[in-house]
Amino acid sequence: MTTEEPPAPNTPAIVVPIRRLDPFIGLATAVHSAPGVYALLLGSGISTAASIPTGWAIVTDLVRRAAAADNQRDEFENAGTFDPEAWWAEHGDDAELGYSSLLNSLASTPAGRDAILKTYFEASDEDRQEGFKLPTAAHEAISDLVARGSIRVILTTNFDRLMERALEQRGIQPQVIHRSEQIRGMTPLAHAAVTIVKLHGDYADLDKRNTVDELATYPPEQDALLRRVLDEYGLIISGWSGEWDIALVRAMEEAKSRRYPMFWASYRQPSEAAGRLIAQVGAVSIENTGAEDLFVGLRDRLQSLDKLAAPPISREMAVVRLKRYLPDPVHRIDTHDVMMDEVKRVEMLLLDRERYSMATAPGTNEEFWARYDDRVTRYRADVDTLLHLLAAGAYFAGPEHNVLWTSVIQRLLSSQKIPEGQYNGHLFNLSQYPTLLAIHVVLAVGALAGRDDLAGPVLARPSLKLLTMQTEESAAYVAHPWRVFENDAANALPRWTGTRFHFAPSHLIRPEIDDVVAVYGPDPERRKVALDRAEYLIGLSQAMVRKVPYTGEYVLRGRYGLLPLPVAIDVRAAVTEGRSTLTQDLFGGDLEVATAALDALDEEIARAVNRAF
Repeated sequence: MTTEEPPAPNTPAIVVPIRRLDPFIGLATAVHSAPGVYALLLGSGISTAASIPTGWAIVTDLVRRAAAADNQRDEFENAGTFDPEAWWAEHGDDAELGYSSLLNSLASTPAGRDAILKTYFEASDEDRQEGFKLPTAAHEAISDLVARGSIRVILTTNFDRLMERALEQRGIQPQVIHRSEQIRGMTPLAHAAVTIVKLHGDYADLDKRNTVDELATYPPEQDALLRRVLDEYGLIISGWSGEWDIALVRAMEEAKSRRYPMFWASYRQPSEAAGRLIAQVGAVSIENTGAEDLFVGLRDRLQSLDKLAAPPISREMAVVRLKRYLPDPVHRIDTHDVMMDEVKRVEMLLLDRERYSMATAPGTNEEFWARYDDRVTRYRADVDTLLHLLAAGAYFAGPEHNVLWTSVIQRLLSSQKIPEGQYNGHLFNLSQYPTLLAIHVVLAVGALAGRDDLAGPVLARPSLKLLTMQTEESAAYVAHPWRVFENDAANALPRWTGTRFHFAPSHLIRPEIDDVVAVYGPDPERRKVALDRAEYLIGLSQAMVRKVPYTGEYVLRGRYGLLPLPVAIDVRAAVTEGRSTLTQDLFGGDLEVATAALDALDEEIARAVNRAF
């Protein structure tokens, strides 16, 4: 039997650091798993970021104004030593210094008092230009949390209406409780979309709480409501120090149960009073986190958890969601996410070099074109859902969503893709085939919807710097069919063995997107006209930047010398008569440049007709 020897004297103990999860992870997980169960407590910190002063700061400033108006210049100008309470004790109305007594002395009517207070809480034109006294990113993120159903109760010690403004801008009308007599007739917390409880009142109320004595107690009805929230809800605290709000601190300390956790975020290390309260109630401290970081971060984490929890959706379901989100400004973020989630999925597929690579042994000519044909087929299959989403957007969305379509084309254009290939000395970049398909779909469905305003967002605004040329080029050029396809590639594809087409890329693309466009244009002739316009606009955008314009199958309509073509006549009239956004979107409003591009494209069409016949 052996005995374990004791450690040698003065031997330092080995301290193994305890690894803990970031408390933010616990917060996001808790809120995501129990939507509507957590309430917020917002202190002055969230409002000072918007340049809203605290209640006591306003009282102090008003006393200084009164001193200045009373020609107490020495006290007023020497603000560093000015004692507002001493001045009030000497010059006031014998009531204790506070909102009510001070405002009653300065203005005897409600309108007069309201005019004084508005300068502190409502944004002037100058404030708006500077971005002051407006809802911050934190307020907007909270509105998003409310919209998704994660937050339904907001307690605040602030007098301002920034939270109400942010919710209203999001299309949400909050239930606001700022006087104790409102509590009896309020909609139950569980039934209201969101309830804001202003513990210290609204700035227009005279019975606000500012002094230590005023903050020592709440009216019985308000105290009961507060304790009910603390008992039934978890709590997320931001911008509150816990220093002066005696009644609020007491209610936390005396809460009957803490069935859900409390999270306390502090911009810096918590104050001594806050530290004691955090320890007493067992709150989770999130240090060095301001209101913006807290609520924007929480919203983003919840969205990530949504995506993780949601099963992959079908093409049909994705389109249904997009159609539901598009007309509702409240769902602007959801609209963006539906599109970008699909773009990211396509990007991941495009990054799979092995899936699309043609960098294998050349083999025979037939083997090369078999690989090429397979790659074309894979690209089309991988962007199928995205094409249907773009079609729905082109048909149902309004101009306010055009920036989103630009973003989608830009992402496709800029994805890390297979470098340019080479065959028989001709460079080609088939990895831009998805971009070319997407542009055709947006323009064709846009033509069915009568929307020329989509040309600029998908042809002119997205751009890419081409390494081979060291120039920044528009999508119309980067995804030019003559750059995307190997010279005469479409005619060489095994699917068309022995067949020749005058406009092979056009003949390849049109059948590939016909099922997408047919959803919004069941009549084949209407679809043909819409695709004609799409190809014409692509060529027009290329002519505008003095590139040789591509001409598609619509040129065949001129086989009997019927020039100019109907699509050319229609677009020229729309541009020159100012009936279309094309003049601005493609030509910067310069009619001379527009006319030159139209002429150049018409000349290329005439040459193409002569070559074809």
